[in-house]
Amino acid sequence: MTEAELIADGGLAASSAEFFRSPGFLEAEGTTHSLRIGLNDGELIAPLVVREIEGGGRLDAISPYGYPGLAIGGGPSLPVSPAEIDFSGTGLVTVFLRHSLGGDPPLAGATPRNVCLLSDPALDRKSRMSDRQQIRKNIKRGYEMEFVPGPESPPEARAGFHRAYTETMERTSAAERYFFTEEYFDLILSSERTWLALARDADGVIAAASIAAASDGMLHYYLSGTADSNLRDSPMKNVIEAMIEFAAEMDLPLNLGGGITPGDPLEEFKRGFANREEQWFTSELICDPAAYEALSPPGAGEYFPAYRAPAA
Repeated sequence: MTEAELIADGGLAASSAEFFRSPGFLEAEGTTHSLRIGLNDGELIAPLVVREIEGGGRLDAISPYGYPGLAIGGGPSLPVSPAEIDFSGTGLVTVFLRHSLGGDPPLAGATPRNVCLLSDPALDRKSRMSDRQQIRKNIKRGYEMEFVPGPESPPEARAGFHRAYTETMERTSAAERYFFTEEYFDLILSSERTWLALARDADGVIAAASIAAASDGMLHYYLSGTADSNLRDSPMKNVIEAMIEFAAEMDLPLNLGGGITPGDPLEEFKRGFANREEQWFTSELICDPAAYEALSPPGAGEYFPAYRAPAA
């Protein structure tokens, strides 16, 4: 039986230069621990946010947002079955683990979640005629694109991005979890593998912007937004087109992500630029079956963990 270990190190053991495991990103996400799974021929290490379970006096954990996955050390034989891992030493009831995007997950039995839409430079480019026309119109109107390395981005650029992003979250009535502070963005933009992609209008005002982040063999269209005042021009189309070209220069596919729900308008918008799909996976690990059963109310359905299911 392989043993798992929970290390109270703020995710340090799992950190690397890859964006979704970079020190700044892990700190911004409130990462508290690393989960280390020691194997005979290597190890798997994941950053985790450990949380208290209300009313239970117990702990569970969740991955930071995005695609942090498991860092693989050595040359372990994969995939590893969770049934062969002894989690008892961690003191956790459950772990909700978000895998990296691309390839097969290192843990067997992972759950397929969203389909992510990619623009892959190895394949023929794809775009809709209506999108190309809008991009050209914006260029004629004086819109210009700018890419600034994250650590070098000036306060004006960060403030413009934050304004456009926050206005977008307000327009879409996003959940509170998606309203990030300027300090959050300062931390994640400290990564050497980030860039601010900025669309400025004819007056030099930031009309739309996105964070481009390189991680695990892809460039990710991470967080983005369009200012209310420029919404009619759809400058985000210019941002995505420029990011596709930027990713191609690095010989990386651009991950556009997906929608909020399958087939929604956001997903359909992104499909206009995507030329392939990639399945994303998570693992739902029950570390203490007896505690999980005791904590879980009846009728929680497929929600994981069941004891955190929203009230009906």
